[in-house]
Amino acid sequence: MSKTRVAVLFGGRSPEHDVSIVSGLQALNALDSTKYEGFPVYIAGDGAWFTGDALRNRANYIPGEEARKNLVRVDLDLSANKGQLIPRSKGGFFAKKPEPIGFDVALLAFHGNIGEDGQIQGVFETANVPYTGARTMASTILMDKAITKRAFAGRGIGMLPDAVVNRPATGLIPDKASLEEALRNIAFPVIVKPAHLGSSIGVAKAEDIDTVRQVLPSIFKFDTQAIIEPFVENLVEYNVAVRRENGAVVTSAIERPKRQSDLLDFKTKYMSGGSKKTGGGKQPGASSQGMLSLTRDINPDIPAGLENSIRQWASEAFQAVNGTGAPRIDFLSNEKTGEVWLNEVNPCPGSFGYFLWEAAAKPVLFTALLDQLIEEAKVCHRAAQLPSDPTPVDARLFKR
Repeated sequence: MSKTRVAVLFGGRSPEHDVSIVSGLQALNALDSTKYEGFPVYIAGDGAWFTGDALRNRANYIPGEEARKNLVRVDLDLSANKGQLIPRSKGGFFAKKPEPIGFDVALLAFHGNIGEDGQIQGVFETANVPYTGARTMASTILMDKAITKRAFAGRGIGMLPDAVVNRPATGLIPDKASLEEALRNIAFPVIVKPAHLGSSIGVAKAEDIDTVRQVLPSIFKFDTQAIIEPFVENLVEYNVAVRRENGAVVTSAIERPKRQSDLLDFKTKYMSGGSKKTGGGKQPGASSQGMLSLTRDINPDIPAGLENSIRQWASEAFQAVNGTGAPRIDFLSNEKTGEVWLNEVNPCPGSFGYFLWEAAAKPVLFTALLDQLIEEAKVCHRAAQLPSDPTPVDARLFKR
């Protein structure tokens, strides 16, 4: 049997571009080579799509202008009804037209906006190509922290109150009066964060309204909205991933990140430890040093009631958006009171959260996790097919 051709896409026009590269290369290396023929498709920060063997090597990132000359610039064929990348010709008018690069499934390893938020998913829906992870609507909802809360309202899931502040039409600082009105029901101190970004980018603590105004410009450089919530005292985080297995919703191991301060910034989360090894693979314990250098407790000792709430709420959130893929759902807790709140959902967590599945009650290796995501992509694609002419007979206005 021929192998399934898997295009592994990563990068993108996102503040989390670099982390996406790491996740993409990890996934490419972890694919089962007996079943899949994987190849990299890198989307640069300017939106250009490239492929080529040089993109398999982490040392070649980020490719500059000279390096790009040795790569193949490609575009996704939206009309082929199959996975097909069209190389851009480098020759003149009479140059031989390059052959399309075909593939069966797109494995999406994007983080952040313009990649994880439904936009790329919509492109593959338009092209009618199987793709992994959350569907377009779920991706859009889950990458918007405020809309996520509205979607989960009434389901019994604990969530903090919030206020949403839009980037001003001019400048980056809202006027004080409108900000005070938006925050009238939220007590200080507060946490201010982008509404559509992850990885702790732009997150800040504010003790008063003036501090909120000071930190908003750094958020509005990367996002159009900020979300503001009460600061959680005695903060401890719990994260758990969710997916479907044989039709049932299952949860991963729970992780509890260790912190030395109130907030964990982006570089601490992804760069501490100094190792550049790209991890994840086909053997137990093949962990990424870059992603796991943040010290964390896997399957920590926590009260049974708290663990049950986390797993139940994570499963409920996943089902609320007809979840697919293997999102990681993050919770905040006051360690002294035992209160817990759903913080956010990551449709495509860093490294696909493979280390959480390796440590699950029923361990699943990274290679097997990717296998399941690819098979799910095929199932979702088949289920979404419409007739070749989707216009009902009674609605046809033109001759067929």
